[in-house]
Amino acid sequence: MEPSSVESNRELINNARKQGKGATLKAFVKLSGPGWLQSAITLGGGSLATALYLGVLGGFAFLWLQPIAMIMGVIMLSAIGYVTLSTGEKPFRAINRHVNPVLGWGWIIATLLANCVWSLPQFNLATAATRQNLMPGVFGEGAMSAGTAQTIICLVIAAIAVTFVWSYDSGKKGVKVFDWMLKAVVGMVVISFFGVVVKLANSSDALPWREIWSGYVPNLSLLSKPAASFDPALAAVADNMRDFWTGLIVAQQRDVMIGAAATAVGINMTLLLPYSMLKRGWDKDFRGMAIFDLSTGLFIPFLLVTSCIVIVASSQFHAQPAPGLLGEKDANGQLIKPAGGLLAQYKGLATQRLTVELGPDAVVALSPEQLDKKIADLPVSDRRMAAMLVKRDAGQLAQSLAPLTGSTVANAIFGFGVTGMAVSTIIVLMLINGFVICEIANKPMHGLTYKLGAMMPLIGVIGPFVWGQAKARFWLAVPTSVFGMVLLPIAYFSFFLLMNSKSLLKENMPTGGKRIAWNTAMLVAAGLASFGSFYSLWSKLQWTGIWILVGFIALAVIVHFVRKKKPNL
Repeated sequence: MEPSSVESNRELINNARKQGKGATLKAFVKLSGPGWLQSAITLGGGSLATALYLGVLGGFAFLWLQPIAMIMGVIMLSAIGYVTLSTGEKPFRAINRHVNPVLGWGWIIATLLANCVWSLPQFNLATAATRQNLMPGVFGEGAMSAGTAQTIICLVIAAIAVTFVWSYDSGKKGVKVFDWMLKAVVGMVVISFFGVVVKLANSSDALPWREIWSGYVPNLSLLSKPAASFDPALAAVADNMRDFWTGLIVAQQRDVMIGAAATAVGINMTLLLPYSMLKRGWDKDFRGMAIFDLSTGLFIPFLLVTSCIVIVASSQFHAQPAPGLLGEKDANGQLIKPAGGLLAQYKGLATQRLTVELGPDAVVALSPEQLDKKIADLPVSDRRMAAMLVKRDAGQLAQSLAPLTGSTVANAIFGFGVTGMAVSTIIVLMLINGFVICEIANKPMHGLTYKLGAMMPLIGVIGPFVWGQAKARFWLAVPTSVFGMVLLPIAYFSFFLLMNSKSLLKENMPTGGKRIAWNTAMLVAAGLASFGSFYSLWSKLQWTGIWILVGFIALAVIVHFVRKKKPNL
């Protein structure tokens, strides 16, 4: 942003403060931007997919999770903004100089990895939404081969993303176009999913609002036991099989809970905020503006959208078998055909159930026909559990709205929402990676280095080609989000230490009650992130993951003491 623009914005804020809260609020709304950038990446494939699966697996009981995670994220992002705007220093350099270079390099490398990994589900989601919801007659099954359709869609998305990212680097006009585009996308997503809930609330089967409000009360027991609404289905299962189904549900719930928390505020968002503020030329006069921007442009859209998605998914899918898997018939007496991909998942879950009963060798020895016969002979309670736990994809999730809006409108609402979320996230991942590469190379945050760095997340185009057709494309966002949770504490503890660095903040360092409040809130946020990270490492890698964590901490400690002896290092 040009110096003259920064000074005029500063004058606008300072004059508004003299006129009172109303004028200040109006000025903040006019100048908002970085919070909307955060919202664009948060309201992406990760938050969409995890919100959907929170509703599918836990019903309304999971409504509390994403708002709590976002509150913790806003606390940390506000602290990051405070430090950056108070000092004007780039956070990567500040962490290396004033805290620990292991944390600084760990933070920036983890951000780079997260950008590339998180781009995979975004291309997956946009491709699935285009083929299944928006343009099935052009790109869908039967209309075009999967490889050709995916190639065309991915190239178009990549071209759109590159155009907007390069526009952002073009200067003041590019920044304004980019900001307004992101605001429009986020607004479209909010209106789309809010409209769906309004439709549900006014249908003949009114939403159970008492259950919905109670779902905002935190319930950590869901980490170790299935949601209560599964109890009738589990009670119908034979005693010797109940532990199998319980363990399967709990494992999926844990992954989705951790993934949802990670996508609320990912590690790459902790880099986007300070560098987007510095790129605008903001300083300590803009600190109040930054907190307002995060609270409105980030928290409010996130709360509305994720709550609406959980409510929709819960009301339509939770503890309900997917149609067509249990031999159901339609109104004309014809067998319902299962949606694409669900039958293979159903057989996979049923095969796992048989393996527990018969043993792996016996199941492997069965021919395909014998296996199908064994599955068909399973108790209906087990087949019902398998039909409940298949992972729905874009086509099935959108069609849940068809009885309310009609198939065409349902596909349009869901398809535009998903595609808007995914494309906006891809753009912001590229933007962040441009900052990352410039910092690593110690180059200005523009020009050729920035543009080349921004291209790296386009590796996500391989997502639709490597993720199996029989699997739900939406589910890819869950494991990638769990990966993000592993990395998040690096950022949280780095900025906690920066917030307490007298050598960096000097006279801007909070004191007295303000410092106690900041530290308490940040420690709670960092502690919760650490719990999620530790749990993710243990559940996926067991002791290998723990030793990786111990090794990273040990390296940071060693470098700390070496630097105390040799301060110039």
